[in-house]
Amino acid sequence: MKRKLIDVNHPELSIKEQCEALELAHSTFYYEAAQEAEFNLLIMRKIDEIHLRIPFYGYRRMTAELVNMGYRVNEKRVRRLMQKMGVITLYPKAKLSSPTNCAKKYPYLLRGVSINRINQVWSTDITYIPLAKGFVYLVAVMDWFSRYVLSWELSNTLDEEFCLDALDNALTVGKPEIFNSDQGSQFTGNRFTGRLEAAEISISWDGRGRALDNVFIERLWRSLKYEKVYPECFENVSEAHMGLKDYFDFYNEKRLHQSLDYSTPLKIYCEGDINNVC
Repeated sequence: MKRKLIDVNHPELSIKEQCEALELAHSTFYYEAAQEAEFNLLIMRKIDEIHLRIPFYGYRRMTAELVNMGYRVNEKRVRRLMQKMGVITLYPKAKLSSPTNCAKKYPYLLRGVSINRINQVWSTDITYIPLAKGFVYLVAVMDWFSRYVLSWELSNTLDEEFCLDALDNALTVGKPEIFNSDQGSQFTGNRFTGRLEAAEISISWDGRGRALDNVFIERLWRSLKYEKVYPECFENVSEAHMGLKDYFDFYNEKRLHQSLDYSTPLKIYCEGDINNVC
């Protein structure tokens, strides 16, 4: 399914006209970025930068850090913006927060597991992508052994649909033995877990706030933002989509990874692909 993205900064079409072209009900469409004041968008960008450096800061420490940087913010504002961004605080200790409200729970399956082949473990995560006058959300699916980014999608909102699109696209490339994610609502719903169960894939959920459960994809976000997103500062959704496509092509096919003995994710993934999908 092609994502239906609304570009608040489109040079020719209004939001209403874009909704009509995409057959979306304008009355039911809620573009979160358009509701944020310019100052809040600046604070969200700074929160994103701080979270990459210090992922275990909660909203209180985040507020203090921003105040020390000269921004006049309070804890209520910072907490709301962190929630809007989907920022999840990572704690150094394996202390779990309150469980999700899902009827079925899945254990964390990767404790002590040696990752030694492609399609053994895949993982997914969502991150915030700032734009000049707004933001979008990015989800990606990665193979742990090769670091290969199997698929990615953008969305205006933190819904389940774009995560399902990314999962479906990844499953056209291969199939993992274990699929790991955090306990966000996008990944714990019946539709998402049902897709995995139907494909006979074991489901693994991070303990909430665990610092190392999704380390490979966290490193991907850091590389992506410092090497592409922050230096280029995308003006709009179209620029973001093109820029991210260029980066993921580079990351998969050309960027040498020290952890892969200076090979590329695509090369490692294809060398281990007995089904010759590559």
